[in-house]
Amino acid sequence: MSVTRRSVLALAAALALAPRPGSSGRALAAALASSPDHWGEPEPFRPALVRERAQALAAAPFEPPPETVPDALAGLDYDQYRDIRFRPESAIWAGTSSPFQLQFFHLGFGYRAPVAIRIVENGASRKLIFDPAMFSYGPLVENPPTAIEDLGFSGFRIHTPINRDDYFDEFAVFQGASYFRAVGKDQAYGLSARGLAIATADPAGEEFPTFREFWIETPGPDADTIVVHALLDSPSTTGAYRFTLRPGASTAMEVEAVLYPRVEITTVGIAPLTSMFYFSGHDRIGIDDFRGAVHDSDGLLMWNGQGEWLWRPILNPQTLQISTFLDNKPHGFGLMQREREFAVYQDLEADYHRRPSLWVEPIGDWGEGSVVLVEIPTDAEVHDNIVAFWRPRLPLAAGVPVQMAYRLHWRGEPPVQHGLAKVRRTLSGLSEVGRPQADREKRVFVVDFQGEGLVLPDAAPITVQASASSGILSTPVIKTDPEIGGVRVALELDPDGAEVCELRCALVRDGAVVSETWLYRWLPA
Repeated sequence: MSVTRRSVLALAAALALAPRPGSSGRALAAALASSPDHWGEPEPFRPALVRERAQALAAAPFEPPPETVPDALAGLDYDQYRDIRFRPESAIWAGTSSPFQLQFFHLGFGYRAPVAIRIVENGASRKLIFDPAMFSYGPLVENPPTAIEDLGFSGFRIHTPINRDDYFDEFAVFQGASYFRAVGKDQAYGLSARGLAIATADPAGEEFPTFREFWIETPGPDADTIVVHALLDSPSTTGAYRFTLRPGASTAMEVEAVLYPRVEITTVGIAPLTSMFYFSGHDRIGIDDFRGAVHDSDGLLMWNGQGEWLWRPILNPQTLQISTFLDNKPHGFGLMQREREFAVYQDLEADYHRRPSLWVEPIGDWGEGSVVLVEIPTDAEVHDNIVAFWRPRLPLAAGVPVQMAYRLHWRGEPPVQHGLAKVRRTLSGLSEVGRPQADREKRVFVVDFQGEGLVLPDAAPITVQASASSGILSTPVIKTDPEIGGVRVALELDPDGAEVCELRCALVRDGAVVSETWLYRWLPA
């Protein structure tokens, strides 16, 4: 059974805010915390333990995690699964002075492989044992569990007050394979990250590594971060991960990982980001929808090792597209949601204008490789069809540990401001509707650049550098755009029989590039 992004985000939204528990809630939380029935035996814990577990696991053949979920839960449909809700008063650290709380996800529906969750305190970890008393079961759930047993969970979410002092807001979720997601203040869930991607868009099929165990460190009463350790496993590799989460106006995660490949991996994706793009103003051919745009992300932003800032609008293509941007020592990349005006989306339920952008900041020298963008055709907004990640130039060798570290920033724009004019919007359409049918392949592209200093009466004039890998590109037309305080560039492309055209455009003043470089892949409709 598949789990769509729509179902995952709907479940997250349903319980996005959890009130502080009252006295009865504190009593239940205390009972859950103190009863030995809810905890495994204490085990010594140190961070190196996860690495040792991953290394030992990699020395043995891969064994898929057992799907031990009872049939009554495995057969739940979406509506039935949604009728199971975690009781906020059952949260770990509820009723204490802790600034964080943990809530958990039930097994069932598409989540059939249990994950082990351990709480770390004072140098020891204890496994949390499933108790149906932690959850409320609605009338749609005909045969709910009735006993405390080591059934496991499908994942967990972390809460802390970031919007209001009297609410513990859900700001991060780990659930499903190695997927996780987060939000900052006033944001709504959108794109996701993963621990690792392998063979994405490979004709032989993609491999989805899984977080099988978690160790969550107990934060102090004044802590502004929380640390999560995770054990990753897949047929190709194991891995030990350490996440340091810092929630707030923007939420940051520092990721430290060691991979232990079982085999040589040529199609690895480091720091993979997964998003959805259905249509927008530059790509809505054949779309009949009252909304002006539907997407979690509208562009891939890259700051490459040469210091260039590149902006590539995302597409929903007719056929699978893979774009590779070669680089050396990248400074960062991310999937951005730049369109922040509700009027563009006109969607009162999805809140696309509040979806976060996600920026990857490498830590250390990542060497040679490429940022890879995968665009998969979709006919609905319920599917994640966009993936971006870093792929090293050399394959990962079997038996050779690989260390990696990076920061993830869930926010509106990257934490580093480049001072250049930004690509504000991309629009596209037929060049002239009244032209003869033979000329109807010609298209006009409108690119809006926004930035301080673009429109100054005494400044040197702005010129445009533009090129196309094939076809015939007209002379760019540039005009002041008073609506955004920037300039608009119009380009006309005659494909001239080409199957694909790679377009490039940037603003120049006094011989220096003063804007992000706009990239676009034109494909036949």
